[in-house]
Amino acid sequence: MTLLKQNETVRLDPDRLDQLFVQLGEHAAEDVVCRALEELAARLTHIERFYRQGEVTDLRKCTRSLGAIADQLGMGMLARVARDVVATTDTGDPVAQAATLARLLRIGEVSLTEIWDTQEG
Repeated sequence: MTLLKQNETVRLDPDRLDQLFVQLGEHAAEDVVCRALEELAARLTHIERFYRQGEVTDLRKCTRSLGAIADQLGMGMLARVARDVVATTDTGDPVAQAATLARLLRIGEVSLTEIWDTQEG
């Protein structure tokens, strides 16, 4: 049996976060980032559920909004993969959709951990 190890390296754009902190101030920016991270985590869960239940319209809508939030926080890779999931959903290719969705979930998890670590440090 062959087992592929999936390992995703993500890079955050610290300038995006810095811009938020300059625009909003430290306290307000921390609040915005915290709420956005909670929203990303919830959307990742919803996306997985929508996929399992075959709810394509909700999957697409939730994935697009996840990508927009990720982009605002400087999570470029997560935003890019979210766009890939939407594209594969639109083309109706179930294999490509499953592969990009699995990647979205992996990158989402790593990205959330990375940004939490950045905020704590």
